[in-house]
Amino acid sequence: MFAVIKTGGKQYKVAAEDVITIERLPGEAGETIIFNDVLLVQDGAGLQVGAPMVSGASVAGMLVEQARGPKVIAFKKRRRQNSRRKRGHRQDLSIVKITDILLGGAKPSVKAKAAKPEAAPMPAPAAGTAGAAGHNLSLISGIGPTIEKKLIAAGITSWSQIAAWGPDELAKFDKELALRGRATREEWVEQAKELLAGKPPRAKVDQAELATDSKNK
Repeated sequence: MFAVIKTGGKQYKVAAEDVITIERLPGEAGETIIFNDVLLVQDGAGLQVGAPMVSGASVAGMLVEQARGPKVIAFKKRRRQNSRRKRGHRQDLSIVKITDILLGGAKPSVKAKAAKPEAAPMPAPAAGTAGAAGHNLSLISGIGPTIEKKLIAAGITSWSQIAAWGPDELAKFDKELALRGRATREEWVEQAKELLAGKPPRAKVDQAELATDSKNK
């Protein structure tokens, strides 16, 4: 089952569990987004084409993250007039995970957003012992706050889950979360296995080596 929706002046073909990047919509991560401009729906009963919208159809999604696109440089120069202008722009974007395609005026089941408890600082695991819960994904070098939010929204909350990734999982999450090869390039699977084995985070080891080198100079 899939649908074609319209938002931000563009059209998107979506199905449940798809992750799409669209023009910025108001809201915070975790909120439910409803798209009422549904141009087409394909389900088991057949194809429904709107005129211009499909009556009673809507698409529900969860706002994963508010992001920004890559910087675009616009450079203009007029010859022999000593005139030049350079401007940069980054488009405001929203990353949305599609949760349901609704027909006949059905409403999505909106879950109440739980208050976020204050996170206690988590000490780095000591050598020879694995992390107590294995949930601090930021200890893997290359996973910052933004990527950590994406992983948690996709259900990845522990080192053991990342350590179990194979080529198929790496390709899947690289596409769904727009990681651009970061997981393979920065060896997330190997890092997760090292943390589970009780080794210190690579970032901490690198910082210690840099500090030692600077002292020896």
